[in-house]
Amino acid sequence: MNHVTTTAVPFRGCFRQWPVALTQAVMALVMPAAAAADLTPHALATAPDGGEGSELAKPASWRIPTHDEVEQAIVAWMERAGLPPDKRVAALALWGERGADPAFDRLDVVMATVAEVDPRCLPVLAVVPATPGVPPVTAAALPDWVGEEGTDDFEREVVRLWLGRELVRQERFDDGLSLLAGLDPAQVVDPASLLFHSAACQHWLLRTDDCITTLERLLERAAEIPVRYERVARLLRADMTGLEDESLDHIARRMRDITRRLGQGRAGPVTRQVQDGVIESLDKLIAAIEEKQNQQSGGGGAPGGGNSGNGKPMDDSRIAGGQGAGEVTRRDLGAGEGWGNLPPHEREQALQQIGREFPAHYREAIEQYFKRLAAGESSP
Repeated sequence: MNHVTTTAVPFRGCFRQWPVALTQAVMALVMPAAAAADLTPHALATAPDGGEGSELAKPASWRIPTHDEVEQAIVAWMERAGLPPDKRVAALALWGERGADPAFDRLDVVMATVAEVDPRCLPVLAVVPATPGVPPVTAAALPDWVGEEGTDDFEREVVRLWLGRELVRQERFDDGLSLLAGLDPAQVVDPASLLFHSAACQHWLLRTDDCITTLERLLERAAEIPVRYERVARLLRADMTGLEDESLDHIARRMRDITRRLGQGRAGPVTRQVQDGVIESLDKLIAAIEEKQNQQSGGGGAPGGGNSGNGKPMDDSRIAGGQGAGEVTRRDLGAGEGWGNLPPHEREQALQQIGREFPAHYREAIEQYFKRLAAGESSP
């Protein structure tokens, strides 16, 4: 029987479209020594409980299984499945050859070992594209038998974790998270991979609280996890901690997520919901800017109000009496198609208002977003 080929998988994909400054920092940290840093953990003796090196650190809530423990789990699974001796020998030979070799990814080797025993796993391995331009896999590639009651928990968790990780690497964050959710770090063969890729999904999908919680849990074993996980996790935690809901940065990331979804051919209800949320947030932001400008240009008899309402100082010293109601005109976004195609003069007016309050690159990002939407709706 031919063994399923496994190779060391480089770190790729899952932060390709993150904010530019964050991506550059990650690349600078990880890429120069990727081959060694990815395979060499920190000194284990410095933090035996998996904490951050402090004696007062809280004990870790999970642990990384040893090579022998993973092998015992594989043997127990084959015994429960009642496999004939020849299949057991072939599977254990594959695990023995590559399982302890740091040049091979542990999860890849376990998945290949499972596929060596159960041919039903081979189509799962085959759906991952090996060349550029091949359509990415979707959650529909998860075979029905994985969710059946008769499937052994060990095999189910291996397949879900491996395929979920591959989906994240292909930026299918929704599908990936749906497979990774519910997996227990205490039960899987590669808990660090589970936590890291779950956090990557939550970061992209802006599930801030869940992301920070997952990252904190991953960093409980900061001294033992791969260096790339540890460094990127700290960057993501800092990024999520400083991100404000409904800020222009938050809105821009949601726009980027819409672009990703549409690029993957997803124009369904979930994407439309994200689009509607972006428009609502932009409308609130523009309304807040307009209200601020109205208050500054002559809003009633407020203390210090010395403008005549046209941006010029008053000729005489007297109490200003603004006549405006201070109300902001509510916009009707409509319920039909073409919601992103604002008339050119209205779009330019909105962009000018945003440009007065925020750096130029935000205005450029929003302008490009409107152009993409217009181009997308005009295409067949």
